[in-house]
Amino acid sequence: MVLRILLTNDDGVHAEGIQALRRVLERVPGIELFVVAPDRERSASSHAITLHKPLYVSRVQMPDARAPMWSVSGTPADCTKIAVSALLDRPPDLVISGINRGPNLGTDVLYSGTVSAAIEAVIAGIPAVAVSLVAYRDADFDPAAQFVAVLVGVIMRHGNPGFTLLNVNVPALELDQMAGVAVTRLSRRRYTDSFVERSDPRGRTYYWLAGELLGDDADPTTDAGAVQRNLISLTPLHLNLTDTSLLPALGDWVSELDSRFRPGDAHQA
Repeated sequence: MVLRILLTNDDGVHAEGIQALRRVLERVPGIELFVVAPDRERSASSHAITLHKPLYVSRVQMPDARAPMWSVSGTPADCTKIAVSALLDRPPDLVISGINRGPNLGTDVLYSGTVSAAIEAVIAGIPAVAVSLVAYRDADFDPAAQFVAVLVGVIMRHGNPGFTLLNVNVPALELDQMAGVAVTRLSRRRYTDSFVERSDPRGRTYYWLAGELLGDDADPTTDAGAVQRNLISLTPLHLNLTDTSLLPALGDWVSELDSRFRPGDAHQA
C-alpha cells in the first residue's frame, strides 16, 4: 500500500520545519510525497482564502528533494484547496501541515494557519494532521519530524481509527528527553491584547499588535498541561461547533419568537 501525503504549512515553503519533515518522510518506504506551501510566511492567517485576486503557483527546486514542490501566493488554506483541486492528479490520503515554529495550543487553533490548512483537508474529506514545535528560537525540527514519521507508520500499519484532524504539539527536546505521548483536549489560553501606537514616515498613525500570554492551563489532561510535562500532545479535533447542550433551552424560545416575528410579516414589538 502506498500512502499519498500532501505537506503544507503557514511558515512558507522554504521554512525549516516543512523541509525537515519532507527530508524525513522521503526516507519512509511506501510514501508518495507532495509539498504545496505558501511562498512566504502566512502565520496567524486562520482560514482565510483568496477570492479577489489570482493565485500564482511556481515549482520549487531543491538539490536534495525528491518530492515535487510548489509555492503558492496565497494562504495555507489556499494551498490545501489548490493542491487537492488543481495540482495533484488525485487527492492525497493524508494531509500534514507543519512543522510549525511555535506551539498551537488551546485557542491558538482558531488563529493558526497551520491548523487551518489541515481543516481545509477535512472539509475536502481528507484526514489531516497539524504539527507544531513548542519553540520559537533555535528550533531543532528533527525530533518532531522523526515523531511524525513514527505516527505516519502507525497510521499505515493500523489504518485511521476514525480521526479527521489531529493537532500535535511536540516539546522542543530530543526524543530521549520526552516523557511520552498523551491524548489531550484543548486548553484554555488567554492573551493580553496590547496595541503599540506608532507613526509612519508620512505622519500617519498605525498600530502594531503586541500582547503576551497570560498563562497556560496546567491541567495535565490538556494540550498545554501535557507539553509542560514534556509530553507530546495529540488532540483530536472536529469541525462541529454546535453547542448541543443549548438546543433544548433555545427550542423553548421558538413559540415566543414565532408569535412576535414571522418571516414575511412586519416586525412586531
